Amino acid sequence: MKKFEFLGFATADICFKAYGKTLEEVFANAALAMFEVIIETENVKPIVVKEIKVQGEDLKSLMFEWLNELLFYIDAEGIAFSRFNVLIDENQMRLSAKVSGEPIDQAKHITKTEVKACTYHGMEIKHIDGMWIAQVILDV
Repeated sequence: MKKFEFLGFATADICFKAYGKTLEEVFANAALAMFEVIIETENVKPIVVKEIKVQGEDLKSLMFEWLNELLFYIDAEGIAFSRFNVLIDENQMRLSAKVSGEPIDQAKHITKTEVKACTYHGMEIKHIDGMWIAQVILDV
């Protein structure tokens, strides 16, 4: 099963679909796709571990809060992540995760595109035939 695919690139945004057998897996794969836009994630080692907690009103707002919270660490601490252990409480619309990565080092990492934010525009999260699919558009 593929984890994600990129659907389109424009001057100001990038669209992708993430896939997962579980809701947690689709959220983890969405985060991986977003970081793949920013940096070659295969070279990001799981050295630094952060605990992330976000809450939303529905799955879309939860995805929005999740991805934008992860972007905060790039801006504030220069950390890129490549591993995501996600737990979701659908009843409370809460996500908690342990994410792993390392500080971005221009000598070691190949950086790609700066992502400004995750947007609500065009966002979809569906459960079809036992598979979760999330479509996300990133503002770049």
